[in-house]
Formats: sequence, C-alpha cells, structure tokens
Amino acid sequence: MAEIARNARSGGPEGRPGSPAERGRIDTIDVLRAIALLAMAIYHFTWDLGNFGYVPRDMATSGGWIVFARCIASSFLFLVGFSLILAHARGIRWRPFLVRLAQIVAGAAAITLVTLFVTPDSFVFFGILHQIAFASLAGLLFVRVPWFVSLPLGVAVIALPFVYSSAIFDPRAFVWIGLHATAPFSNDFVPVFPFFGVVLLGIATGRLTVDHDLLRFVRRIDPKLGPLRRLAPLGRHSLAFYLLHQPLLFGLVFLAAQVAPPDPALSFARDCRQTCLATQDEAFCARYCACTKTSLDESDLFTALMQGQIDETQRQSVRQITERCSFEAFMDSDRPQSP
Repeated sequence: MAEIARNARSGGPEGRPGSPAERGRIDTIDVLRAIALLAMAIYHFTWDLGNFGYVPRDMATSGGWIVFARCIASSFLFLVGFSLILAHARGIRWRPFLVRLAQIVAGAAAITLVTLFVTPDSFVFFGILHQIAFASLAGLLFVRVPWFVSLPLGVAVIALPFVYSSAIFDPRAFVWIGLHATAPFSNDFVPVFPFFGVVLLGIATGRLTVDHDLLRFVRRIDPKLGPLRRLAPLGRHSLAFYLLHQPLLFGLVFLAAQVAPPDPALSFARDCRQTCLATQDEAFCARYCACTKTSLDESDLFTALMQGQIDETQRQSVRQITERCSFEAFMDSDRPQSP
C-alpha cells in the first residue's frame, strides 16, 4: 500500500552489486502497487453502495468479496516488505524512513479519528495503515536476516492464528495482536497475526532478490509494461490516494442517495432474505423477515439500523428482536397449516 522508502531501488551497475540507492525506481513495482490501489477503490466503492442500500448490505463483507479484500491487503503488505529491503538492504536510511513513518502514523491516526466520529460502533483502531506502521518498525529487525530464515518465519506468523486463539486476546488492548477468539467489530481490521507474516514474505523475497542480484531481471519488465506504465505515478503516491479516495467515493454515493435514495424497506427485505436463505427455506425466511421488519418499526429502530447509526444498547435490542422473530418463525413452521 504505502511504500516505506522514498525510493524503491536496486543494486549497482550491471554486473556488480551496489547500494540499493544507486539505480532509481522500478516502474513494475509502482505499477503493481497502483493496481492494488485501484482494486482497493473498487472494493471500497462496493462497500459504500452497500452502506447506502444500493446493493446487499453485507455484500462487501462476505463470500468472494472478503477474499478479494484480503488479497488486496496482502498485496500491499507484501510490497511493504519488499520495498523495505530495496530501500534499506545495505543499511537503514533513517531520515527518509522516519519521515515516511511519520506520514503513515499521521494517516492512521486520521482514519481512527474520522471513523470514530462517523461510525463510532465500528471505528478503525488497527486497520491497514496501523499494520503498515507496525510492520515498518518491526520489519527493520529482519532487513539483514537471511531470506531462508524470514521466509519460514513469515509462513509461521500467517499460520499461527489458524491453529491457536484465546479469549485472553479479545480485549481491545490485545485484540490487535490477532490471536483473539472473537473478532472485533471494525470497518477495517488488519491484525499483526497473520498479516505481518505477509510482510515477512515480502522481506524474504526482497532479500533473496538483492542478495542474488536479481533486480536487473525485474527492471527488464519495465519497457514491456506498455500503457500500464502510466499507472506508475499513482503507485508512487499511494498514501495520498489511500487517504483521499474513500472520502471522495463515499461523498459521491452520499450525494447520489440524496438525489435518488434506495427504498430502505426494499433494501431490508433483500438483505434479510439473502442472509436468511443461507440457512433456512423460503417460507421460514418470509415469516422471519416480516416479523423483524414489523418489530423494528414498532421499536423505532428501523431507520437508525438502516442508516448504520445504532449504538450498543440499540444493537442489543435488535439482537433480541431477531432472536424472538427467529423463534416465532420456527414455531410457526411446526404448526399445522389450515386447508
């Protein structure tokens, strides 16, 4: 996502190793970063459409979309690790590193403050920028480590949360580590485990590339990029793009909702039916969704729920309504139907 150094650079003149600062940027890496940025914009735009009810509300957080989101985050983090090696393989360049780190930390803090105000029940407290800030610092411990050490370590970091978790890590003070038993409710959550493992894989790949003078082969791709090379400037300003694109997309969808708002009742019926049909039949879902809609209206919760503006107390009330309606729909299914 955001490159750690100002320059992603290679070794010295052809045929002999040199400082990674001697050769200039690699367009191929910037283009890959730009493609990841555009994919991220597509995902966030889909989330915005769901947030305003134009598509199923959980569309961007389920099925193939969640896999898409994880692939985007992983591609950014891999490039963070790779770029860390390109910039600091021969020695840490502290000034550009600290300047870039300060920018990332400031961006992460801004995301937290904005989401705390806009969506307080699901604000971002350890998202992709927070992970990049952590990985930038922690990654420095591995820039001189041989690739055959950081590679298996990265695999282990990725695998650990799939084989071990504990409620000890559920409080917010520890949940960012990633070994929690219950995931927190957040619009963007990118914990240390397993995602720092992806950074380590990028570090291992970068270390292997620099140590064996392989960057010249990567550079040979640059002239073959064709029109894709025009994306390189976008990859060089990834942090600015990340901070600006979502407010712009969110604002555009918000304005569209003022002009041609989706029908909240239809949106609710569509979302409820889609979620319910994953585990129940059509008749059950019709009863359950009708009961839930009526009960939410009677409790004056429907509008707040559809606008994503419910607090924790209201969330508990919504949960009680859905549990009651589920029970009633189940009981009705056991009653004999009149001829």
